[in-house]
Amino acid sequence: MKSIEDLKEIRERMKNTINLRDDNNKTIRVLVGMATCGISAGARPVLAALTEEVAKRNLSHVMVTQTGCVGMCRYEPIVEIYDGNEKITYVKMTPEKAVRVVHEHLVNNRVVAEYTIGSAE
Repeated sequence: MKSIEDLKEIRERMKNTINLRDDNNKTIRVLVGMATCGISAGARPVLAALTEEVAKRNLSHVMVTQTGCVGMCRYEPIVEIYDGNEKITYVKMTPEKAVRVVHEHLVNNRVVAEYTIGSAE
């Protein structure tokens, strides 16, 4: 940032991002557990893979964000997808699994059952 114009441009970009975060039923929220246990288990590359794949596919109805402790350290990295009133929890994620979840779940509306918490137990 070198000038007031740069600051104004950043402000406008951020306003548009904030407007995308309106709570409406059309927005799908993807949360990645980024507490210490998640980070040490590899959550950063998972978050990066999700963010890149969502951007590459131009999924404007999907918001990828990070959260703190999910409370299930042995299953980290954890990704939770909130779609309306439904929550799907994916566990022991990798960047490769994250790309598949974007393709199957977020694009084609098919839960990848073998990656869910129910399959892990």
